[in-house]
Amino acid sequence: MHHLYFNYTHTLFERTFIQDSYSCIKGRGTHYGIERLAMHIRQESQNWSVPCYAMNLDIRGYFMHIQRDRLLRIATASIRKMADHRISCHSPETWADKIDIDFICWLTEQIVMLNPKTSCEIIGFKEDWIGMDPGKSLFHTPDGCGLPIGNLTSQLFSNVYLNEFDQFMKRTLGARHYGRYVDDSYVISSDRDWLLAIVPEIRRFLQDHLGLELHMGKLHVRDIREGVEFLGAFVKPWRIYVSNKTLARIRKNLRALDMSDVEHVSNSVNSYLGVLSHNATFNLRCDLFLDNKISRVLEYDPHVLKSKPISHKRVNL
Repeated sequence: MHHLYFNYTHTLFERTFIQDSYSCIKGRGTHYGIERLAMHIRQESQNWSVPCYAMNLDIRGYFMHIQRDRLLRIATASIRKMADHRISCHSPETWADKIDIDFICWLTEQIVMLNPKTSCEIIGFKEDWIGMDPGKSLFHTPDGCGLPIGNLTSQLFSNVYLNEFDQFMKRTLGARHYGRYVDDSYVISSDRDWLLAIVPEIRRFLQDHLGLELHMGKLHVRDIREGVEFLGAFVKPWRIYVSNKTLARIRKNLRALDMSDVEHVSNSVNSYLGVLSHNATFNLRCDLFLDNKISRVLEYDPHVLKSKPISHKRVNL
């Protein structure tokens, strides 16, 4: 049902999103978001020739603090507004003629207002959650708050909810160089004082209109020449690297691979090579995958872009 709902409604909602909303939208994923960030930096800094600053924003416990009644009002209003617009612009048969708007709004209510704390099956042991940040669990959220992250519709509704914030940033504050992936966002400007001045306005809007809190511990304003981290990438002048956090996670996962399952090793390595190939990482790829235990079970193409299990002999690079 969630997939059916998504298929019917995602294009409707996406028509209201800004171009720099990146999550859960076909053709606008992490790599698109990183390239857009690099483009915004180049434009604002006039190809890295003018001093410029990047402000990174994060929302504290986003999915756990989405207010379901507010989300329902935003979502149903968007559906009806777009349906009315299509009726006024198309004839004789429109999208609104094919779909019962009242039914879609009713179904939206059933999905959004479902309480995930009572309508769930717990798999595993609660002891496994000891030590976890309470803000990461739906069982510690205020009444009426929280969406289950694993639902496809939750990913869609997270964009619907923060579309209000996107419009505020673009239309009200006039942030030309702004982008967002789920609850992580950035603003690029040559005016550092302006970036700092809009922080109180951002905090007020999030609290008053969406019931959300800006994570001040993760708010950073940095000179772009020091590099800007976003979505696992590190954007520097004229080049993009993989971030240290992403690299540390890759190294940890590679060390944990079971070398006896060669097919799984090959699939995992190819996945990492695919991610790393988008950045300036040739030497890093050689360091990670050649001359170690992985190279004893895999062979690579000359560009270290794809691996496969060793057959009868290895390829000389």
